[in-house]
Amino acid sequence: MSRLCYLALVISFVALFQNAASIDYGAALTKSLLFYEAQRSGKLPPTQRVQWRGDSALTDGKDSGVDLTGGYYDAGDNVKFGFPMAYTVTMLAWSVVEFGPQLRARNELSNALRAIKWGTDYLIKAHVEPNVMYGQVGDGGSDHSCWMRPEDMTTPRTAYKIDEQHPGSDLAAESAAALAAAAIAFQESQPSYSSRLLNHAKQLFDFATKYTGKYHDSIPGAGQFYSSSGFEDELLWAATWLSLATNDKTYSDIVTKSTNFGGTRTMFSWDDKFVGAQILISKGVLEGKFKSENGNLEQAKQYGEEYVCNCMQKGNNNVRKTNGGLLWFQEWNNLQYVTTASFIITTYADILNAAKTTIQCPGGTVGPQDLITFAKSQVDYILGSNPKQMSYMVGIGSNYPKRVHHRGASIVSIKKDPSPVSCQAGFDQWFHRNADNPNVLDGAIVGGPNQSDEYSDERENYQQSETATANIAPFVGVLARFA
Repeated sequence: MSRLCYLALVISFVALFQNAASIDYGAALTKSLLFYEAQRSGKLPPTQRVQWRGDSALTDGKDSGVDLTGGYYDAGDNVKFGFPMAYTVTMLAWSVVEFGPQLRARNELSNALRAIKWGTDYLIKAHVEPNVMYGQVGDGGSDHSCWMRPEDMTTPRTAYKIDEQHPGSDLAAESAAALAAAAIAFQESQPSYSSRLLNHAKQLFDFATKYTGKYHDSIPGAGQFYSSSGFEDELLWAATWLSLATNDKTYSDIVTKSTNFGGTRTMFSWDDKFVGAQILISKGVLEGKFKSENGNLEQAKQYGEEYVCNCMQKGNNNVRKTNGGLLWFQEWNNLQYVTTASFIITTYADILNAAKTTIQCPGGTVGPQDLITFAKSQVDYILGSNPKQMSYMVGIGSNYPKRVHHRGASIVSIKKDPSPVSCQAGFDQWFHRNADNPNVLDGAIVGGPNQSDEYSDERENYQQSETATANIAPFVGVLARFA
């Protein structure tokens, strides 16, 4: 290696180290929760902190004779997709369940609970009868053909549901998991609300188990955007959360007698919950809450640990990494899988630490501190310690995505200019505009860099520049742990 190349390498590593040392996890935590206020649909509360947003979609559900106002817009669009929204709520709730004391110490617990409640209030509204749930508001096709602010959008707000004749076990079970996890999060501060959440969670789980089927077969439009690969993972995930929330043998028996723990998974996401269930079960086994039958729960624990080993580069099928050190799962919105991996690894580090044990990976022993160090490397990469010296969370540092693929952020605030922005005018005047977004979408985590650690900050580049509610939820708990 030439002296010049060596110096360049040294300077690069020094810059990375300095950047990592200056990362403000507390600020990132605060902004991660602000993001959910920017994604709110419905009538905004007096406590709303993201001031460039206004009330929107105030008649959602009216055509179907139900009130479906509230909830979250999914990503850079104005559709409310129930499946990823429920998963988002589950992960926000798990962040509180696992890292509540850290959130409280940073004065963010109340904001985290508000973020959860904005979602759970909507899920309760959407669950109109024991075996009926609305799983989508808005149409992905018509919504995506327009570029409009949510405050004055004119696209159809059709509501779609699942019921006994048109089941959706994955959607119903994920919603049950969300409400059960949230019930634990609210147990201390709002016990009556917690009980209400649990009642809905139990009904939804019964619905999911009695009337089986994939939700996108009942809501075909959702399949183009959030197609489900199956519902066995959601059923196990929901049963595990219900067992933890109720201590009811009905649910713990479902978990302990399960014969499908999913095997070793390659990722944890809005579609595939097996890793989440495996880690929760592992925790239950180590804490003595779940008693294994014929060693089956030990198998679930092994699968979860194999996923962790593969992320840690000590497994039999290691996750790829970029040259800059980022876990690499896939081209489109890779960071959503990195945030879930970071959450699982951070959570499991604390579980192992409490149990005073380690993981025996094929590539060697991995202890709690190894896991924390690795998770921190992924967090630091996302927040700016990477080859581009760019934070992939909006609002952190000065070099972050300024042209996020997001309708509300890219169009002037309705409070600044109330003139309506029509469907096509939004594209002409704002989407194709060669300028930064007028509104800063604080806390948004974009899809992220490609496998070469490169990132193109363009609205048209939605595979890299779009954010989604599912991207950030797992990161809330991780940031609380490091703040």
